[in-house]
This record gives sequence, structure tokens and C-alpha cells, in this order.
Amino acid sequence: MQPIVKELVFATHNPNKLAEVNSMLPPGFSLCSLESIGCTEAIPETATTLEGNARLKARYVRDRYGIDCFADDTGLEVEALGGAPGVYSARYAGEGARAADNIDRLLRELQGKENRKARFRTVIALAQGDQCLFFEGIVDGQILKQPRGSEGFGYDPVFLPDGNALSFAEMPLPDKNSIGHRGKAFRALYAYLKELQD
Repeated sequence: MQPIVKELVFATHNPNKLAEVNSMLPPGFSLCSLESIGCTEAIPETATTLEGNARLKARYVRDRYGIDCFADDTGLEVEALGGAPGVYSARYAGEGARAADNIDRLLRELQGKENRKARFRTVIALAQGDQCLFFEGIVDGQILKQPRGSEGFGYDPVFLPDGNALSFAEMPLPDKNSIGHRGKAFRALYAYLKELQD
């Protein structure tokens, strides 16, 4: 017997994130974009933590559109930089910066540093009615000295996950999702939603 299709609203305007999460959806679930519910405005991300930003976005949609929603925020945390860029990863090189600009700044900051340990951390907030639940995914790795690969987005070309020979940007999407931070966080979210269905 097929499970009841559950429609999920993902609070993102980022087509890369949407495609990545959509590729992980198991049978019985369908993903709904912000545009499809008529939300075209930019949702403020003014918190100082990943948890805070994810919650802001999920609650924004839940409160204004009356639809249960999940949102994520992801940061690259580099040990030698005291956890930076962290919550500011998307705008590390300034507001409106391109991924290549952010990578350039990161590599400049790490010049001459032997410790290149880093981790990607994703936090998902699920706004259901009045409550907000959190799910986390972390993957440890190293920052490469130069970009490798053309897949993925963001810092993927310079992130080498521990135990792998390929950067995230050199991996096919299913391989990245199987070990990646967003994949881990999303699977935790899905496990929770599946429990509600069972």
C-alpha cells in the first residue's frame, strides 16, 4: 500500500538547494517551492546562528502562509579561522558575493596555515503549527589549496570530506548526498515525518 503523499514546503529561493533536496525525497513525499505557494519575497536571515536563521525562515512561511514548512541554514566552519565563515558563509566576501569570491577569500585567509580542518554543518528547522523542531547534519573534512570539480555549489570545490579522494564538487550528486551534511540533516527530518505517517 502506497503511503499518503505528503507535501513539504522548503523555504528556499536557491535552485541548487531545491534540486539537491528534491533528489533525496523518498516515495510518498513531494517538494513544494516558495514560488509555488506565491512567496517571492526575500526572507530575512538576520540571526547570528544557523539555528536562528533556519527558524526565522520556517516561521516566516508558517506564520504568513499558514503552511507547515522547513528551512535550512548551512555554514562552513573552519577550525583555523575560529569557526568562520560559519553563519556568514554565503556572504563571506560581502553582500551579493559570488561563490568564487567567497572561495577566494577563504583561500587567502588560509594561506600559510597548516591546519585546514573544517566541517560543513546544516541545521533544518521544521515549523509545524506552533512548534519548531530542529535536525542537524555534520560532515568533517579539509579545505583544499585550490578548487577541484564543477559539480555542486558554494564551497564544494574546496571541501574534501574525510575518507574521500574527491571534493564535493567532483562527486555525483547521489554520492554527495549519501555522506553530506544536508543529506544527513534531511534524512533525520524524513525519519521524523515518516514516524508521523506510520
